Order: sequence, then structure tokens, then C-alpha cells
Amino acid sequence: MTTQPWIETYPSAVRWDISIQPQMLNQLLDNTVARFPDLPALQFMGRRISYRELGNLVDRATAGLQQLGVKPGVHVGLYLPNTPHYMIAFFGVLRAGGTVVNYSPLDAAKVLEHKVEDSETDVLITLDLVALYPQMAALLGHTRLKRLIVGSLAEMTAAPDLVAAQMKAAQMLCDVPSDPHHLSFAALLDNEGHFQPLPPTDPTETIAVLQYTGGTTGLPKGAMLTHANLTAAVAQAWETTNGTPRIMEEGQERVLSVLPPFHIYALTINMLFGIRAAAEVVLHARFDVEAVLKDIATHKITCFPGVPTMFTALINYPKLGDYDLRSLKNCGSGGAPLPLEVAQRFHQLTGCHLNEGWGMTETSPTGSFTPARGPRKAGSCGLPMPRVDFKFLDIEDPTRYVALGERGEICVSGPNIMKGYWKQPQATADAMTFDGYFRTGDVGLMDDNGFITIVDRTKDMILCSGYNVYPRNVEEAIYEYPAVAEVIVIGIHDDYRGQAPKAFVTLKAGAAPFSLAELQAFLRDRLGKHEMVQALDIRETLPRTAVGKLSKKELYAEEDRRRSVA
Repeated sequence: MTTQPWIETYPSAVRWDISIQPQMLNQLLDNTVARFPDLPALQFMGRRISYRELGNLVDRATAGLQQLGVKPGVHVGLYLPNTPHYMIAFFGVLRAGGTVVNYSPLDAAKVLEHKVEDSETDVLITLDLVALYPQMAALLGHTRLKRLIVGSLAEMTAAPDLVAAQMKAAQMLCDVPSDPHHLSFAALLDNEGHFQPLPPTDPTETIAVLQYTGGTTGLPKGAMLTHANLTAAVAQAWETTNGTPRIMEEGQERVLSVLPPFHIYALTINMLFGIRAAAEVVLHARFDVEAVLKDIATHKITCFPGVPTMFTALINYPKLGDYDLRSLKNCGSGGAPLPLEVAQRFHQLTGCHLNEGWGMTETSPTGSFTPARGPRKAGSCGLPMPRVDFKFLDIEDPTRYVALGERGEICVSGPNIMKGYWKQPQATADAMTFDGYFRTGDVGLMDDNGFITIVDRTKDMILCSGYNVYPRNVEEAIYEYPAVAEVIVIGIHDDYRGQAPKAFVTLKAGAAPFSLAELQAFLRDRLGKHEMVQALDIRETLPRTAVGKLSKKELYAEEDRRRSVA
């Protein structure tokens, strides 16, 4: 495939061939602070922080980190939920010349230890929560981790004493020792903000973030995302909001940030993109359907990026009609394929299109977008982002690309593609095609108008009697069954066919359970014989990743264990 059919389909005000200048991430914040100092930057539990105050807090964090020895080449871990601490620490580390290493609170102890050692994290910032602090405290003295900077969630709220008392009563807090291995977040900021400016560095080479990929097997790899990668991703996303009038206006937007910032989607689209838009970012420490709906209605949220499971929960909430959601104008779904039924129902119920996009940790994570205005295609994740080029590699022969319209492994190039995997040159080389495109591992196709449809991960393809079965297709069909709320389809061992599709589902509120035979009867005219579900498991919940995406790896592990003891 050598053509770029998407260019003719682009909305008239959006350009694919925009010029993107490499930039340091701190410049993104500095520009907004300079232009909109008095606008609110953050809102968290009743407290509002202006862009001027945010800039000052970042300066003080920078000075405090430099006093601790943070400089170019030093890696600082962030083990934080969606609170102001994250944004302050993130930009403080970068301004001091360091590199941010994101840690997930849902990581197992083995994974946390691996990340500390592999990333060379010596200093880490966290909170005094039972859900966070003990995991990192256990690594002091047993790994290279030398210093913990520990904040309090309450200190960033409008009523710190009241919130602290409530959290203590709920046994949510830990006692933190006062010793050379610990420093409070308040003490880190206890200075005048006079930091030492650094000489200019090349944003295309300077690593801003080590973002570890989840993967399905083995220990995670650190994707090296440069300052230029992340600022390019922001520029790409901003260009897609062009229009007459613009879809998003500087200084006029309110972004609801529910996704955790340690995930690349939230980092780029909620935080960095929010700063580029001079938006007020409304932070939620966790996803709660009623709290989300209340804030959309009360604060007139205009932009809500999320993942499919969040939007599924919203459209199935019995009291959805009690809330005025008319302020919403730019809602995006990413991180996982968006069921067509969910997208259609969300638009019917809210009046706002739910625009699906695709991307990966390694792409910072921009890749494709669905135009908020203009052409769209049901079931597609949209068109290539500005300056992102797509090709489709032959699954059987990685020395050639397939023709337009044929299924293949999605391969991309652009200024947002990672520098490589940290300390893994062979893995980096293996992830690239013969002509320098990044191999995503996702299977998809592009139509004549440039719209991309994701079929599945190559490793998730099910081989039934010699036929390829794509779980995404089966899941889409099952989502049409009236009683199904959510579904995951995986391939399980089948003595006759090699593999067979198995469906794990949860039910909508009040829906009655159903049998495999009833489901098969419903699917008979929706799926081919080779695609038909051969096993069914109805559950109360389905496994999820740290950002709320439905996760298959736990179900694969369960099936492997079941077969090993059979």
C-alpha cells in the first residue's frame, strides 16, 4: 500500500501535513501560564488552582528536586493517583532535567520491583495512602530505591483538615517515618522556587517519560518517550479540533479527567492536551458513575476522554436522564475497541458523538481519530492522525505490505513514535519493519476512504479448523444480545477444531441469565459457523486493566490452569 487515501477524506479545516516543531514539554506549560495565568488549571475536591499557581508550584517542586540531586540522567518514579501532586511532580521532574517513570498502583510487587531496578529509579513520589505507600516502602533497602517523597491527598483539597480526619477514620492512611529515606511533599515545596535553569537539549533525543507497556506475557518493557514525541502527540490532537468554529477553544474548555495519569492515554489527552487548550482539568481520583454525571452537569464539562467500560457504565446507569449533559461536545474513547452499540446509544442519550481513536504506549499514544465533525464510519477507529502514516504488513510474510482493503498488521510512522525500548535494542529492532515503520501487533484494514478498522491483536487471533476467527467480530455480535452488558471473547483449546471461541459476559441490571444454546440461536445469522461461540461463562464482573479496560490475559491464564488440571 503506497497511497494515502485518508487525505481526501479529512475534514476541510484539518490538515494531515501540518508542520510539527520539536519542543520541550515544559515549554507547553510555560506558554499557557504566560498567556492565561488567571484561568483555573486544576479542580480537585473543591479546590481550584490557577495556571499562575500551578506554575509556581512546579517551580518550587523543581527547586526541591534539584536540591535532592535530580538532574539530567536521573529517573524519578511517580506512584500517584489522579491528584494535583501528579501534574506538579511531573513538570517539576522534567524542569529539573530528570526523566519521569510512571508506576501503576495496580502492579504486583514483582512488577514494581522490576520497574525500579530496570528503570534505575532512585527517587519516587507517592502518597501516604494504604493503597500506595506500603508497596513502595517495602522496596526501600531491598532495591536501588533510596528516597520516598510522600504527600497527602488532603493537602491538595479545599478542606485539608476535614478530609484528613475522614480518611484517618476510614483507615485509609499510613504512618510515614521521619528519617533520611523519607521527605514530605510539603517539605519538597518549602522553598522560593528559585531553581537552576538547564542548558538547552535536543527534544528529539531527551527522554521525558519511561512508560512501561503492560504486555500479556513476561515483564513489561519501558518505552522511551521523548519530549518531541509527546509534544508532537499534543500538536496532532490539537489539529484535529480545527473547524469553523473550532471544536475546542483556548481558555474555554473544562476537561473531566478520570483516567489515571500513569497511563499514557490520560497523560497525553487529559493532562498535556488540557494544558495546551488552557482548559480547566477537573480531577477524579477514581471512576464513580454518579460523581462523573454530577460533575458533567454541575461544572459544564465540555471534554470527557474515557475508555469503553466507562461509557458502557454511563449509558446503563438507571438515573442517567436526571442529569443535563448538553455541555459535552468532545468525548473520545480509546484504549480498547469501542462497541458500536455503545457509541450509538451514547449519542442517542447525550447528543454528543463518542469519537473512537486508536493508539499505543509506543505511539504516545496518538494514532487515529474520528472527526468530531465531518465524515465518520460506524465501527471504525477513524483516520490517521496528522503526520501519522499507516501501512499494513502481511501477517504471513513480513517482507511485504498488503494492498488497500486487505487485513494486515498495522504499522505506523510519525514524530510521535517512541525512541525505542529502554535498554532493549533487540526488542526495539524486532518492533520495526524492514523500512522503519513501528509494528503495532494490531490487525486491521483500511478502506478506500482511509478509515481504519481494528480487527484484533495478532496474538488474540483464534484458529478454528484452519480458519482465522477474530474475537472483535464475535464480541460485536454478542453485544447485540439484549441482556449483555459487557463481553470478552478468547480462544480456548478444542480437541476437534484446535481452538474455539469462548464468551465471558456480564448482564445488564435486571436481565435474566441465558444459556449457551439461546446465545447460539441468537448469533446464528450474525456469525459464520467457524465463528460460533462454543462456551459461555456468565459472571458478576470481568477483569480490567489499571485504566478500566477489559482485560483478556487473566481469562487466558484461568483457562490454561483449568486445562492443566483436567
